[in-house]
Amino acid sequence: MPSIGLIITLYYPSKGIDISLITLYLLPEMVKTQLLTLFIIFSCLAPGLSFVMLHKRKVITTIDMEQQGERSLPLIIMFVYCALLFMLFNYKDPDGYLPKYLMALPLSGALVTALFLLINRWIKISMHAAGGGILVGYLCAYYLTQTTAPIWIIALAILASGLTISARLFLNKHKPIEVYSGWSLACLVTFLCNWYYPFH
Repeated sequence: MPSIGLIITLYYPSKGIDISLITLYLLPEMVKTQLLTLFIIFSCLAPGLSFVMLHKRKVITTIDMEQQGERSLPLIIMFVYCALLFMLFNYKDPDGYLPKYLMALPLSGALVTALFLLINRWIKISMHAAGGGILVGYLCAYYLTQTTAPIWIIALAILASGLTISARLFLNKHKPIEVYSGWSLACLVTFLCNWYYPFH
């Protein structure tokens, strides 16, 4: 979901309301490709391969991580990948020339997974719902800094989130509190992180 949000903001035309904000759409194509490749590696491929390895080694019984007790290590792994991507961008861009969202999006992923790791001690909070929450929170924070906000994109993101939540409930994978709290917390943390980054 974060990668989908990044694809949308990189390739859908937009213009910042403030000239001090670099709009993602205006980045050179080569830079867009490199950034997107890094995001996909760190937020999709590397975690996915790690989870497959955990499954093959019988650390987790299913890729869906249906058992609450099995979710701690995958959450730690996801936290590490998000934190590594955040640190990589800061290392490569110490003077802050890249748009703040490229730092804030992986940072918000790290914060959400750290929060979920803590909450997982009490409830099996939904990571699928969190993906939708991250997408919506990111898009809302980003488009509030643009001259035009494509409401239809945000509406589609909310619809996709709703379908994800409905599917998890329909399949009896989660209780309502687990999906609603997962979506709400992820959306709020991601919005605040992207809106207020850097934290002056």
